[in-house]
Amino acid sequence: MSVWPLGTSEGQLVSVSVRVHPNELESLLEALAQVRFPINPQIYHDAAVIYRYPDDREETESVTLVEFPAYEAGLREVRAALEAYGFEPGAMLVIAMLDEIQSAAHPEPAPPGAAYVSRYRVKHRAAAV
Repeated sequence: MSVWPLGTSEGQLVSVSVRVHPNELESLLEALAQVRFPINPQIYHDAAVIYRYPDDREETESVTLVEFPAYEAGLREVRAALEAYGFEPGAMLVIAMLDEIQSAAHPEPAPPGAAYVSRYRVKHRAAAV
């Protein structure tokens, strides 16, 4: 069994996840096309962001998730492209690739002043019964 390196002179390999509303998908893909390195995005149309509140209740927001691998050195360029197209900085989540492979849930702490305490992304929601 061979093991591929997760770090190079460009930094560690990371997983980039960008949440968008479905009507913003075309604009997001156009923004990513401006980045100088190749991006082959995986698109999850049936995704959600789950918000957890202090009383342990959760609220679900339907979103589209666009994910792709990148090296740390390219993250500044990705952020700049997203900003140029009007996307908020909180739309992008960066996770070390090894963490992404080993775990499905990655809680994000809430920004200062938010009503929720954390949120996490779900790539595929369970079908309603």
